[in-house]
Amino acid sequence: MGNRTPLYDNHLKMGAKIVDFGGWDMPLHYGSQIEEHHKVRNDCGMFDVSHMNVVDVKGAKVRDFFRLLLANNVDKLKTKGKALYSCMLTAKGGVIDDLIVYYMDDQWFRVVMNAATRDKDMAWVNAAAKEFGRSRHPASRDISASLHVSGLEVIPRHDLAMIAVQGPIAKEKVYQALGEALRAPAGALKPFHAATVGELFIATTGYTGEDGFEIILPAKAAPFTWQMLNEAGVAPIGLGARDTLRLEAGMNLYGSDMDETTTPLESGLAWTVALEPSDRKFIGREVLDKQKAQGVPRQLVGLILEGKGVLRNHQKVICNGAGEGEITSGSFSPTLNQAIALARVPAAVKIGDRVTVDLRGKPATVRVVKYPFVRNGKSCL
Repeated sequence: MGNRTPLYDNHLKMGAKIVDFGGWDMPLHYGSQIEEHHKVRNDCGMFDVSHMNVVDVKGAKVRDFFRLLLANNVDKLKTKGKALYSCMLTAKGGVIDDLIVYYMDDQWFRVVMNAATRDKDMAWVNAAAKEFGRSRHPASRDISASLHVSGLEVIPRHDLAMIAVQGPIAKEKVYQALGEALRAPAGALKPFHAATVGELFIATTGYTGEDGFEIILPAKAAPFTWQMLNEAGVAPIGLGARDTLRLEAGMNLYGSDMDETTTPLESGLAWTVALEPSDRKFIGREVLDKQKAQGVPRQLVGLILEGKGVLRNHQKVICNGAGEGEITSGSFSPTLNQAIALARVPAAVKIGDRVTVDLRGKPATVRVVKYPFVRNGKSCL
């Protein structure tokens, strides 16, 4: 038996197929993954993302700490509630995890990290917090409880759950289910912002390429909230559709499209790295500065299979004299009705090129494209 979110019983009652996901018992689908995918693109659906790792970091030195910890620059966060997407790197420039950090006030930042990397993330963050006081780079070690150091407090929020409601009518359904009183504060939020409304932490972030909210709330309130959303017509959506939705939206998945063996610059995440100002020292910076100066050897691109077949993770990509690459995330796109993929290939490969993928021993020609593939339910190709 794996870890279970506060919504586990709700999933069973709704007929979910439960699978192991990074040590968590999570719903893969509730009957039809394809139907769930289309529901989010055309209407709205809700996801149990309570397995995600929510951490509050507080104290007088919190901003300085994140300047060191993250490859992106939290000095961009000037408005309370603004969110920032970033990678957390090793000293060698590899990606420990990707995360979202929310600036709530000058002494409170909230971080949402991935579930499967929870233990190593907390070990790294806590080690970094300890070393921060001594102005040295951290060495990973296993620390899991709340941590207090001078001017800084790291607080894992095991008492919270998280529900994402995504789709073109997601926000209206949230107001209908949880009360019109949410409309003014939540409706005023710009994309990639958050606000607290009573016990709810509501953010205009997501992992589908659609409009909607990610709602962090007390774990004890999650089952009732899930039920209220469902009664308002919000369908439950499993991990299967979540993966095809994020792939269509061109969003990286940790452990597939990047990990500790790859840098953000070769994972399509250069936009999340802030090398200016040049005097900001963050963990992994020296490697990224050197890689940028010498040229990034690999890049992440989109692939479209124009014939029949399905592109899958780890299939070899033969790049017509430029070398070889590998599919990092591949699947059938329900919206486009064809196979798509993200692939790490040599830097010499250009958008519009044709390359070859080995489909179970048979060569198939695919087109290199710029991702995302789909945004707001529409093709970007």
